[in-house]
Amino acid sequence: MKGKGGALDRRSSARWRLLLLCAFSFGLGMLFTNRFWTAPNTNNHIMSQHRRQDQELQLVSEDCNTKRKHGEHKDIMGEVTRTHEAIQLLDKSISTLQMELAAKRSTLELVRSGVPVTSETSQSRKKAFVVVGVNTAFSSRKRRDSVRDTWMPQGEKLLQLEEQKGIVIRFTIGHSATSNSILDKAIDAEDAQHHDFLRLDHVEGYHELSAKTKIFFSTAVGIWDADFFVKVDDDVHVNLGMLATTLARHKAKPRTYIGCMKSGPVLADKNLKYHEPEAWKFGEDGNKYFRHATGQIYAISKDLATYISINQPILHKYANEDVSLGSWFIGLEVNHIDERNMCCGTPPDCEWKGQAGNICVASFDWSCSGICKSVERLKDVHARCGEGDSSVWSDLI
Repeated sequence: MKGKGGALDRRSSARWRLLLLCAFSFGLGMLFTNRFWTAPNTNNHIMSQHRRQDQELQLVSEDCNTKRKHGEHKDIMGEVTRTHEAIQLLDKSISTLQMELAAKRSTLELVRSGVPVTSETSQSRKKAFVVVGVNTAFSSRKRRDSVRDTWMPQGEKLLQLEEQKGIVIRFTIGHSATSNSILDKAIDAEDAQHHDFLRLDHVEGYHELSAKTKIFFSTAVGIWDADFFVKVDDDVHVNLGMLATTLARHKAKPRTYIGCMKSGPVLADKNLKYHEPEAWKFGEDGNKYFRHATGQIYAISKDLATYISINQPILHKYANEDVSLGSWFIGLEVNHIDERNMCCGTPPDCEWKGQAGNICVASFDWSCSGICKSVERLKDVHARCGEGDSSVWSDLI
């Protein structure tokens, strides 16, 4: 009995040891499981946070780079614009110096050849922004008075306009075929009253307008050192402030020719008003002229006026003055500026444009090549299409 009891005790002891070993193993397994299972979760959370921060930093960096590139692009475009403007100014300066040098050489050649040089040629020229030559005739006294009563200042205001704004306005006229005729004396008396004429060494005549245009530019460029020279007819309405503003936009450009550019038909029929005697030079019947500014009003820069002055003896004259001017610039590096606000119609056209904020430089009727019955109608056109007397005195000009 005692032997059996000892064996039973041993088996019980071994069973307990086994149970304790299992319990210890279970506890040890739980310990290791908690330690190594929770660690990866913490690391994953930290890694996720790092990834989000990296993405946010990348987005901020890309945004900064985009803004920096946009700023650099604006800086580059601004620099290109400034460089282009500087090149234009330099080109204009070189062109002007070349023309002035040629003019000096031309004057020197005249002196050497024994041709007398007038005081207007030899004296120092007056500075101005624009010289406006109003083309007129002996028979146009009433037209001149209508211009004086509307858009052309008189007396002290005319002088102030020259001194303060550099805007010179003169009626341009030559002389009659008969020396010291009654026509010439009438102009002398009118000039003594108004002091607003530029007398030209030219015999007046409708079919001599091309010659008169050459002489006007040559005479004016010898008296005034102006940026622009304008020719306008005495039956056209002009807003001087708008004219100055328009010209100022093109001041930096060299060799500038500004006006309403057109290309009308070459008229070979001798019975037509604007018949072209040299129509054969323009090719077949039905051909058109080259682009040129309409003759009612146009502007040219100083270097082109100087060019005309230097080459006056060899510049060909066509029947129509505006065609002649355009032909003188063919073959030259000239900037043709098509300014449509220099050829508005009379009311209601110019009136509607003014109400819309697009004030016209000049207004006339195409059907009359000027304002129809301008003596009677110019005041009404001025009242309805004028910019206001104070506009030309604006500080913006």
